[in-house]
Amino acid sequence: MFGRLACTAIIMIAAVTAFSAGSGNIRIPLPPKEEIAKLPEDGGAEFNRLVFEPSPYLRQHARNPVDWYPWGDAAFKAARDQDKPIFLSVGYTTCHWCHVMEHESFEDDEVAKLMNDAFVCIKVDREERPDIDNVYMTVTQAMTRRGGWPMTVVMTPEKKPFFAGTYFPKSGRGGRPGMMELVPHLSALWQNERAKLLKDADAITNHLKAVSSGAPGDRLGLESLGLAFRQLKGRFDSERGGFGQRPKFPVPHNLAFLLRYADRTGNAEALEMAVKTLTAMRHGGIYDHVGFGFHRYSTDADWLVPHFEKMLYDQALLSIAYTEAWQVTGDPLFKQTVREILTYVQRDMTSPGGGFYSAEDADSEGEEGLFYLWTPKEIIDIVGDVDGGRFMEIFNVTKTGNFRDESTRRQTGRNIPHLKKSITEIAVAEGKTMDSYLSWIDDVRRQLFNEREKRIHPQKDDKVLTDWNGLMIAAFAKAGQAFGNSDYTQAAKGAADFVLETLQDDQGRLLKRYRDGEAGLPAHLEDYAFFVWGLIDLYEATLEANYLAEAVRLNDYMLEHFWDADKGALFMVADTSEQLLVRSKEIYDGAIPSGNSVATLNLVRLARLTANTDYEEKADAIVRAFSGGVKGNPGYHTQLMIGLDFLLGPANEIVVVGKPLADDTRAMVRAVRERYLPRKVLIFRAAAGDAAITKLVPYIAAMDAVDGAATAYVCRNQACDLPTTDIEQMMKTLTTRE
Repeated sequence: MFGRLACTAIIMIAAVTAFSAGSGNIRIPLPPKEEIAKLPEDGGAEFNRLVFEPSPYLRQHARNPVDWYPWGDAAFKAARDQDKPIFLSVGYTTCHWCHVMEHESFEDDEVAKLMNDAFVCIKVDREERPDIDNVYMTVTQAMTRRGGWPMTVVMTPEKKPFFAGTYFPKSGRGGRPGMMELVPHLSALWQNERAKLLKDADAITNHLKAVSSGAPGDRLGLESLGLAFRQLKGRFDSERGGFGQRPKFPVPHNLAFLLRYADRTGNAEALEMAVKTLTAMRHGGIYDHVGFGFHRYSTDADWLVPHFEKMLYDQALLSIAYTEAWQVTGDPLFKQTVREILTYVQRDMTSPGGGFYSAEDADSEGEEGLFYLWTPKEIIDIVGDVDGGRFMEIFNVTKTGNFRDESTRRQTGRNIPHLKKSITEIAVAEGKTMDSYLSWIDDVRRQLFNEREKRIHPQKDDKVLTDWNGLMIAAFAKAGQAFGNSDYTQAAKGAADFVLETLQDDQGRLLKRYRDGEAGLPAHLEDYAFFVWGLIDLYEATLEANYLAEAVRLNDYMLEHFWDADKGALFMVADTSEQLLVRSKEIYDGAIPSGNSVATLNLVRLARLTANTDYEEKADAIVRAFSGGVKGNPGYHTQLMIGLDFLLGPANEIVVVGKPLADDTRAMVRAVRERYLPRKVLIFRAAAGDAAITKLVPYIAAMDAVDGAATAYVCRNQACDLPTTDIEQMMKTLTTRE
């Protein structure tokens, strides 16, 4: 259940010391690539082997005195040759507690000597190797009943685990052992009680195999959608929005599901739950009111104090949720939020080649959140007494501050800007127009932002990941459609073209990661599923057949190489990839939805787009492969429920035939794009003929424009209405409930 939570700070003791220089974002930079290439195989006296790795996270540890290896044959051979167990540490660049454990333990000479003597040590970036992370996180959760990062696993040279945990300080405190106690203890067990350890490792491995294959059952139906809604309602915080108490994660697919459930059933409560949560998050400190974009999660129940890292996938999934909420409600706050998120991504998270970077750290200058916090004096000095005072009143900036020191819990005088009332309410109360009020706020915000840019920035993880880029492509494409914004569509095209040109091998297979001019690592299920999602949305945003063709090609490769022919559904890794202890399958929709859930929706959409019924059968097979486990808890599988919602229908296929640049064609397509139609696909065929699209979608070849005008063919549940040139009639057909 917790396998995709962010940093382990949410479950670990809150004891931390400040970072020194050489930790976090202020570490000494590595030498140029040409100098690194001259180093010996083990990194030499100053570095370890991680100096050669492209991953920013691994390179952060290149100067540790721990003799780190990257995951690979060399490490396991060394463990066998030296008769040592493996110490596996898994984390990611922007993980706050990963930085803490590095500073306390991995940078410490005493700890490093113990580790080097007892273990062969391996460092893994979970964002590059989610397959490794998934396997050993399952172990960690089973052994400790919790999970998170940094993840610590000790295992045999045959990769069989016998110990697991998360964060460990240098020395024990609060009932938790430290590395100085833990390492000698595990080393002694390996030397003196190895037979028992090996027996335990075999038992853990057998358990892992048993839980990694899914729980098949019967087909799921409308009752599962209803149960998912009731379970979300049971966890809903009716006062503050969101689900549960603290910490609170955005989980955008929960909200996207609620919007669909409201659309399907007319349930006003489902819509209100989504709207309240989206509004509360936008008003809260989890949102960066000065520079835009969402932080990772809220450490409290009020959405006030975030964990300050910013992840690309959050920006993507939240953009999609806010776009859809605007389509449903027309609330200008939701449109503004999407515009601001995408401004942040284009400004700070887009590479020169068009791909999107992965994340920004929570820490700067050794302190979490420092970059984002404000004192009253700073604000007054920048914008003056009058504007500064008014801004502080609106955004709840106080002299004592609302941000507390992490270790002492004392107020620091620093503030997280946030809203307790909407800007609309404030403007109305003061008798001012919204436009003038928003213009004034934006002017003050720009002044603060420009000054903030002079601060030391959090570290940016500038690797480009195929899966997260797929999500961001979908977000830009969906916003481009809904708002009629061609700049957003172009941003989606730029990223998709970057992936297609740069993140494929010479056989047309996706690669996982691009950084510093190099692409590498075999792609996983999420890379295929998420990128196909982005390509489908991009086709509907551009109506350029090549993007649909690429979606079909990559989807077919995924089915060929990831599909479980015996039990159904998709493995996390291809049949050509490195095989770990188990070839696992994932369906839980955590902070990021599972690859199987996203693939389910992709398959249904592609089935409707291409009339290939095999895709729909595969989608149904995925649901059935996991239904035994999902049936009782669909509220924890909301992305899968979104796919099931489309699978159950009623769904619409809309074929527009017309002249590509004609006004009537554009108006007809725009009407479809602006409306919230969650169970529809849109296909376009040029009236003069369009071989590229008819090759993919043969059934539209006979559809022609009526009297030369843009014409809509609307089909629902395998039955088609008569063609119409009337937009109003088309929309009436699309929005009629059955």
